[in-house]
Amino acid sequence: MVLPQVSPVFNQLQSISKLSLHRLPLIPLGYNSAPTKSWTPSALAVYPRDALADSRNLPTLPRIYRRKERGQARQNRRSEARGGTRRRRSTRQEGSNLRDFSKKFLEWVDAAKLEQKTKAYYKDGWRLLSSTTLTGMRLNLITSDQVERLSFSGSSANTNCALRTLRRMLHRAEDWKLIQRAPKLKLEKEYGRSLRLDEEIEKKLIAGAAACNWKKDIFERFRDVVILMRDTGMRNERELYHIRLEHLHWDDRTIFVPDSKTGEGRRRVPMSERAFKLLRARCGTRTEGWLFPANRGKTGHLTTLAARFREARKKAGISPNMVLYCGRLRLRHAMMERTGNLKAVMKVMRHRDVKTAMKYQHPVLEIVRAALDQSSKGSEASA
Repeated sequence: MVLPQVSPVFNQLQSISKLSLHRLPLIPLGYNSAPTKSWTPSALAVYPRDALADSRNLPTLPRIYRRKERGQARQNRRSEARGGTRRRRSTRQEGSNLRDFSKKFLEWVDAAKLEQKTKAYYKDGWRLLSSTTLTGMRLNLITSDQVERLSFSGSSANTNCALRTLRRMLHRAEDWKLIQRAPKLKLEKEYGRSLRLDEEIEKKLIAGAAACNWKKDIFERFRDVVILMRDTGMRNERELYHIRLEHLHWDDRTIFVPDSKTGEGRRRVPMSERAFKLLRARCGTRTEGWLFPANRGKTGHLTTLAARFREARKKAGISPNMVLYCGRLRLRHAMMERTGNLKAVMKVMRHRDVKTAMKYQHPVLEIVRAALDQSSKGSEASA
């Protein structure tokens, strides 16, 4: 039977009364016989169902769409079996750009078993990243070349804070299957602290603190912290402020450090004569409690002296690069100068790597300088 041809233009369907598009059988244009189910029509001619004797084998629009959905599902299953991450374009992953993903990342930071300073570090890093152009980019489009073009104010340590945070965010996204692979990010070169809190700087800081007109107890606490940092070499916020009176052993004149930055940080620190007298005077008749209590603090003890240190440093006219942690560096240098025993320094300061301790082996330079002086004197004498 020869079927009557109808215009292939779909807009003319509106002129056909009481017909809906999903009930119209479709046949490729120019063909007089019904196609099989394997046809994928491109140019279609529309025929009213009443004009056909038998339309059961004709592919209607719902059948075509269902076939397309099944094909898409098969492709997704094959891609997942190969380890791919192909998804339908219409679906949108949660946290598809860096700004949206940061909410999930910061929630993970708050809930994860991380050190408090690590959590503060990542939050500060996101603060730096939030003002860059990366925040609106999709996670899978962030590359190492784009990251290298970023610039941040401050030193290289400030830049590396942002880059380490971004690196952790992208690796979290990789673990959560939001991206296939995180790009490799290159950090900037950082230079360690070169200033030392020596005896002269100590006197200037204490004099600057006295000129700040603080209360007596605040001034004495600041003075004691500066002296103990120089004489014990402990980390200020992680070790010194956490000392309790129960950790002071007067018989063998040592201080027990119960917790530190690393697992090897649990140790006994010897007291100098000055530190011994200072601690005796500070403890008085007390036998338990915090060495530096803070009644208004959540932890019950001192947590930071950064603001006070900056105020005293400014009054004393000292370089802004001088920080309280430089007192720890001073002790390393002093121990190396007086003992020359690298292993003893590593044990007291709890250095894991020899390279870290070698940074403070400055007596080697003094030995070389003395040898050069002797050589030059011998040359002058022979001449």
